[in-house]
Amino acid sequence: MVVQTLRSIGGYVGAVAGTPVRMIRPQPFGAQPRRAYDETLRTLSEASVEKYFNAFKDIDWDAPEMAIDEDDERWILPPLDLLGAHPWYQSLPKARQIEVGRHRLTAIVKTGSQFEQLLLLGGTQFLMGVDNGDPEFRYFMHELTEETHHIQMFQEFTNRVCPDVAGAPGWLMRSIPLVGHLGGLYPALFFAIILAGEEPIDHVQKEVMRSGGTHPLLDRIMAIHIAEEARHIGFAHAWLEEHAPSLNPVSRLALGILTPLAMRLGSDAIIVPSRADRELMGMPDSVAREVWGTGPEAAAFRRHLFADVRMLFDNLGLRTPLARWSWRVLGVDGRPARFRAEPPTVAA
Repeated sequence: MVVQTLRSIGGYVGAVAGTPVRMIRPQPFGAQPRRAYDETLRTLSEASVEKYFNAFKDIDWDAPEMAIDEDDERWILPPLDLLGAHPWYQSLPKARQIEVGRHRLTAIVKTGSQFEQLLLLGGTQFLMGVDNGDPEFRYFMHELTEETHHIQMFQEFTNRVCPDVAGAPGWLMRSIPLVGHLGGLYPALFFAIILAGEEPIDHVQKEVMRSGGTHPLLDRIMAIHIAEEARHIGFAHAWLEEHAPSLNPVSRLALGILTPLAMRLGSDAIIVPSRADRELMGMPDSVAREVWGTGPEAAAFRRHLFADVRMLFDNLGLRTPLARWSWRVLGVDGRPARFRAEPPTVAA
């Protein structure tokens, strides 16, 4: 009875989404490739084989320069961080600035680890429906393999730097099992959710690296993550470019409306410390509202995060008049990027 109910729900959601549960169909050997898309997948797969990182081979965790010193001033948040620029943080004694900065940076890393686990859960659901012979399977399996190393890398950093962090807010942790099923039931929305998590982390890491970096251990982790995440973001864009045009009208409208919600929720979960972490940092709720609420700096920051996604959705015709209100209401609207990874100071 339970199995039949779950099958009925899955079939209904898949039908509405335009992505019904797929049967595995072998592709004939030597079948005609899907033009540039398959070439993109081949390039990404080869890059994953030629250049990849291992969390415990490519980071010298015990090197003297990687040592964690709780009094290290390199943990002080730079002014480019919204919290680092706030008067509350700047008024703290230096020792407290170091403590809060170390906790904040580790909380972002921990949340990144939890989001990668969501991606793994949904990614395996997605791969179960990929046809035999489809090159999507090979590349996305490479990506999931890389994500396991990212999780290990992020978790090891958390254990060494600030093991008392909580990471993602409770609502996200409770929803991860449900969101994971979208990989099989509604892949288009799942890949949009991937971008909702990957774009903010990638944006923050690039800005930190451009500003001169922080502690050498965090710098090394960010450099590895940026290098591999470029492939992951590129695949999510390519998958949507290939498959979104074939979705039915209801699914396209739903994708245009729900993606801004995923963007806002994803960015807030990653950028804004959870209540548990704010309490550990001794941060008043009023400060959190001022830093990440409706102020002009916070609004501009959110717009910058998703300029690439707006460009993608404009190119796919998904930001229709019926969907644009969702982008505006959720605070993720703005000018689309002119090219991938356009610097935020240019894309403002």
